[in-house]
Amino acid sequence: MRRPKVLATAAAGALALSLVSACGGGDDEGGSASTSVSNAAIGKIHNPSDRRGGALKMATSSDIDSIDPGDMYYAWANNFVRLYSRMLLTYPAKPGTEGWQPVPDLAEGLGQASADGKSWTYKLKKGLKYEDGTEITAKDIRYAVARTFDRGVLRNGPSYFSTLLDAEGYKGPYKDKNLDHFKGVTTPDDYTVVFHLKKPFAEFNELVTFSGQTAPVPQSKDKGERYGLHPVSSGPYKWEKDYEPGKGGTLVRNDQWDQSTDPNRKQLPDSIQLVAGMNADELDNQLMSGQIHVDLPGTGVQENARKAILTDPKKRENADNPPGGFSWYNPINTKLIPVECRKAMVWAANRDAMWRAYGGDVGGELATSIMPPNIEGRQKGTDHYTKAEKGYTGDVEQAKQALQRCGKPNGFETKMVYRSDRPKEKAVAEALQQSLGRVGIKLNLQGYPANTYTNDQFGSPSFVEKEGIGVGTYGWHADWPTGYGYLQAITDKDAIVESGNANPGLFDNAQVNKIWDDVMNIADRNQRAQMYNQVDDIFRKEAGAIPNVYAKSLLYRPEKLTNVFFHEGYGMYNYSTLGLSG
Repeated sequence: MRRPKVLATAAAGALALSLVSACGGGDDEGGSASTSVSNAAIGKIHNPSDRRGGALKMATSSDIDSIDPGDMYYAWANNFVRLYSRMLLTYPAKPGTEGWQPVPDLAEGLGQASADGKSWTYKLKKGLKYEDGTEITAKDIRYAVARTFDRGVLRNGPSYFSTLLDAEGYKGPYKDKNLDHFKGVTTPDDYTVVFHLKKPFAEFNELVTFSGQTAPVPQSKDKGERYGLHPVSSGPYKWEKDYEPGKGGTLVRNDQWDQSTDPNRKQLPDSIQLVAGMNADELDNQLMSGQIHVDLPGTGVQENARKAILTDPKKRENADNPPGGFSWYNPINTKLIPVECRKAMVWAANRDAMWRAYGGDVGGELATSIMPPNIEGRQKGTDHYTKAEKGYTGDVEQAKQALQRCGKPNGFETKMVYRSDRPKEKAVAEALQQSLGRVGIKLNLQGYPANTYTNDQFGSPSFVEKEGIGVGTYGWHADWPTGYGYLQAITDKDAIVESGNANPGLFDNAQVNKIWDDVMNIADRNQRAQMYNQVDDIFRKEAGAIPNVYAKSLLYRPEKLTNVFFHEGYGMYNYSTLGLSG
């Protein structure tokens, strides 16, 4: 999803040792320590409680991409939005693999496909209300989807609807206020929503489930970009005041929400505060002291906190180290850097140092594919131009040969970007800078804030071109747990958009593009999975990215936090049912 939806050899023996010590995560903190945390919130609910009251405090080192349900893409934002928005479908609040199965939310049941597979129908529950007491109807869902067609206003969210729906030429309700002109969704009555597709899409229920883009929006309350400061609530909480970008905001109870219609959320705390822009190390310190209850991005603590947790038996009891369900990797600009030069970058990369930058064994497993192991039908994959082995520091000779074939025997210079408020990504960038420097590839490093990185910098093709960005840190969690839900947004030419682009390497391969055009016409899930694995292999064979790590997250939960469990669908703790013990 989603970006964590994420976020991303030694010239001599001395350099190799410096990378190891700088990045940490060796055997002294890896193997045995990584299994010594309690993992009490994995596969089960830890500290269950229905106690009401208290102020739940959540924080992030950057900021949310938007609080507008239709304008967000980070995995943690899609997890957080469920506190104040309901969608047609959602993920159930359950641990284990059951948590990654679509279930009804506003809808009475899952969508039903037409005989030709080109339309999907959803029936709404009756009597559901917004925070002001007005009823939620089908036209509000239709309007919410129509908004997503205007990428100038909703820049951050996914672009599946505008790509797949049969609404050719429609530019969104801000340019055309007559909703009758939007043919992609129709509403035969107040409780029926029908999506009309250009062609069959077998995984449409999964698509509808993963994001907030079917959260209802009353057209009369929509203020365009300003709606992202105070969206109307359909969930258990509502915004007390306008959200303050860079600072945060507070949610309070919504008295119009009905628990009897919603098994996937609770309304336990009196209020929920989102604090934005907190220093990452300070956030970890306050998390461990119980002043902060949730680290919102959910990708794990930083190095200093990791050491503090793994060396303290009491803290280890409050920690979990699950596979995060996403991959860290480094997209390479395929428009700027020729394929043989890209191969040289992959060959020269110090995989061991990059793995250690993410925490060694505690941070994850060296990746052989881009899709992580929890994706349906995923195969291990063949290493191309690299080795997923601990201690592997790259192959200088192979890299030099690739540079010769590229016509750059002395190397070349390019810019590498990373998220400046994520110390682990900076460490990865520095490790890559050192290892590529051995073959004459000079990386000029530049950091950007996480809340703009995947929208305005690495996620903007025009910015990437203007700045000459050749490579960056990146992480990706599946929009839903199939190869399409993982790979399409990051490898398909048709998925490239001007803002919020999830294909920052601008990968454009004719064979891959054809697979994405054809695969949803295939009913057999196993056959589709084989095609997804083929895309993964082509992407790596064309050196579209440097594989890095199947992420694990060292998560910390203060003792007061109740109903805590790791949610497979979001790759972090579930936020919709949390409470406080006192």
